[in-house]
Amino acid sequence: MTRREILGLCKGGFGGLALLGLMGARRPSLSQGNTLGKGFSTKPHYVPKAKSIIFLYMDGGISQVDSFDPKPRLEKENGQDPYQKFKVDATQFNNIGKILKSPWSFKQYGESGIWVSELFPHIATCVDDLAVIRSMVSDFPEHTNANYFLHTGHGLQGRPSMGAWTTYGLGSENDNLPGYMVLDGGLIPPGGLDNFNSGFLPASYQASILKAQNPPLANILPKESSDAIQLGKLSFAEKFDRTVLARIGHVDEIASAIKNYELAYLMQTAVPELSDLNGESKATKRLYGMDSPDVHTRGYAAQCLMARRMVERGVRFIELTCPKVKADRWDQHNNLKEGHELNAHAVDQPVSGLLKDLKRRGLLETTLVVFAGEFGRTPFAQGTNGRDHNPSAFSIWLAGAGVRGGTVFGTTDEYGYRVLEHPTTIHDLHATMLHLLGIDHQRLTYRFSGRDIRLTDVGGRVVTEVLT
Repeated sequence: MTRREILGLCKGGFGGLALLGLMGARRPSLSQGNTLGKGFSTKPHYVPKAKSIIFLYMDGGISQVDSFDPKPRLEKENGQDPYQKFKVDATQFNNIGKILKSPWSFKQYGESGIWVSELFPHIATCVDDLAVIRSMVSDFPEHTNANYFLHTGHGLQGRPSMGAWTTYGLGSENDNLPGYMVLDGGLIPPGGLDNFNSGFLPASYQASILKAQNPPLANILPKESSDAIQLGKLSFAEKFDRTVLARIGHVDEIASAIKNYELAYLMQTAVPELSDLNGESKATKRLYGMDSPDVHTRGYAAQCLMARRMVERGVRFIELTCPKVKADRWDQHNNLKEGHELNAHAVDQPVSGLLKDLKRRGLLETTLVVFAGEFGRTPFAQGTNGRDHNPSAFSIWLAGAGVRGGTVFGTTDEYGYRVLEHPTTIHDLHATMLHLLGIDHQRLTYRFSGRDIRLTDVGGRVVTEVLT
């Protein structure tokens, strides 16, 4: 018998786990070629550029023509009838107004000379590290379906999220923390928690959702008076679960519950330490904007700083949701100027601080940062001062591991309405993200409902033009 088997028989698993931790032993790392689920090896297909991904989700859809894709023609034709200029598609609310110029000016930044709106003065200082894709397209013009598509590669509820696919493929580098974590800034996107779910993958791959505060998770601090009492309770519950499995065979829900009990116990030490920002220097906190008078900037700064700390601890996939500003998410059907400015002010300095902090610590070389929403906005007004949904063209950017900084890829028409060159799909984005992690997106599959299913469905190509 191995030492683990002896301890498991004698103490019911949890006692053995605790003793192993005290003795400094480690459980086998999932990144060293073990096998998961239906036989997919957790060893990368080829040498990865990225160890971790930070996905900065801009919920609601930032207007591309007000952020990273300037269109002077909108200013020239401001107030004119769009029907006289181009074919107008039906929109979500179909309240078609006049052509609407951007309320913000654009400038070129860095050695690359990338154009950035004055909405993002801090991110603009990092443009030489960014690859801006201006030619993104989506299949869905409505938030819920577009969110599912962005997160799971499928427009309907029930598929595994990109974070779940990532941890299914590669596991976690940290024994005491989940491999897939979502930092809740106050807004759960339309479509709800299924954006972060494991779908048909084992339940242990779904996201763990934390708030950027201390404690960040309910019930993370033990209520028992001693560790022995807690271990006794956990061991008792595990024996019942294993008895059921022995009688009826493998059931994913029960097996995942056992794994989650173990991980939850380990997280009671790791998570409070992760979320304790007291050890960070004043200069670092200032870099992220934690001294900002804007409470939403401070909140998002804490999220970004925690994301960096997660990367340092080997968390594989980290997603940040938006703060709940007065104007809600980036979904400005009216009051475009106020809403976009409130959202931009909340995220601009923290995102810039994250990129600069990762870079100075040498972590940007192994961390992929993605800044994206689910679609873009129209170049004409909804009503008089808003913009409706536009899935036909929008902008995102990538930075970090394997990304060619200072790059602009793809072009839209003179109005920023439709893609002219290099249309880039959500499947292409997912394929590129997996590629940088060392995974061939066509080979990361799971057998379900009679066929091998993958994150990129039956499409997707790696956007090599934005890679080193």
